[in-house]
Amino acid sequence: MKFLMMVKANAESEAGVMPDDSLVAEMTKYNEELVKAGALLDGSGLHPSSKGARIKFSGGKSTVVEGPFPDPASLIAGYWLIEVESRQKALEWAKRVPAPHGKGKEAEIELRQLFELEDFAPSPTIEKAFELEKRLPGKR
Repeated sequence: MKFLMMVKANAESEAGVMPDDSLVAEMTKYNEELVKAGALLDGSGLHPSSKGARIKFSGGKSTVVEGPFPDPASLIAGYWLIEVESRQKALEWAKRVPAPHGKGKEAEIELRQLFELEDFAPSPTIEKAFELEKRLPGKR
């Protein structure tokens, strides 16, 4: 089962404040534990929304809206993509994350399971998606 653990942004992460070295060290240790357990697929911090954009779709057209975006608590500052055997294991890993914005600072991690092709009913479209997935880097 694959899960996305998303660190919610705060005013500091949205201002582009980089984590201090002690937090980077704690995160590196945590990431090493994920790797050792064979659970980490990917993970990274994100630049502030001022460097991002949203693409809105309406009436068959797409429109680009440049950042920054309001309400940092609704934005994502970083993520981990993990693969574990159960939701419970994913929750255990999420609870072990070092304080994402530093010790003593409020933070929130949202945990969401990813849909996988096996979750969909068989169809020619899903078979084609399986074939495409096999060609992705890192897939067997």
